[in-house]
Amino acid sequence: MSQTRIITLFNQSGGVAKTTLTQNLGYHLALKKRRVLLVDMDPQASLTTFMGLEPDELSISIQQTIVDNKPLPIYPEPIHGMALVPADINLAASEMQLSSAIAREYRLKNGLLDVQDNYDFILIDCPPSLGLLSIISLTAATHILVPIQCQFKSFKGTELLLSTITQVRSHTNPRLQFAGFVPTMFDGRTAQESRTLKAVQEQLSEIGTVYPPIPKTIAFADASERRVPLALFDKNHPAVGILKKIANSIDKLELKL
Repeated sequence: MSQTRIITLFNQSGGVAKTTLTQNLGYHLALKKRRVLLVDMDPQASLTTFMGLEPDELSISIQQTIVDNKPLPIYPEPIHGMALVPADINLAASEMQLSSAIAREYRLKNGLLDVQDNYDFILIDCPPSLGLLSIISLTAATHILVPIQCQFKSFKGTELLLSTITQVRSHTNPRLQFAGFVPTMFDGRTAQESRTLKAVQEQLSEIGTVYPPIPKTIAFADASERRVPLALFDKNHPAVGILKKIANSIDKLELKL
């Protein structure tokens, strides 16, 4: 059995920092000398862009693996110590192209089989939807990590998210485990966000670890504009220490036998 931990970062809501977490947690794991592969499964290709590539200039992307069963197109050079499977806008058409495909939910899982033992961690950045690309990503994973924005609307959306996880466990991936929940974009100055954080901690801790909240800060956007993880943009930023703690916890995740 492979010892690779394959973690899908998933939330059907957009703007909850899935891509930011994927890049930054991957970077901190790489700093610990872990072999890390990032997989961009979002047609918006934000992770690909954050890593310094131009999606519209790529000759091949994850779309060919998902639709045509081609080998994973791992970018030939490491970026910030991590390997990357990029995405582009062509991925948006894959759900329609796979509408009648047999075992379509397993396309990424099968694509990873030939390479996963080359890595300690594979982090998959999901699109903000409950569609097929997300189901494919969850089917391929050993664990799910859920970013939750510290606002009431985002917190209420976890009911639908948990229902989706239950269905995935029932039909395509019975061994899927929770890596935990990461409260994001937290502003402790507002009463609503403080109440939401407390609710997340109280109600979701029975399902999985609730990690320390990631603060709301423009520094993440600035780092993304520079195409670097936050620690390379501002190593002294308070969020860097929180990301490092989360990465240390993720490094200790165990696989279900």
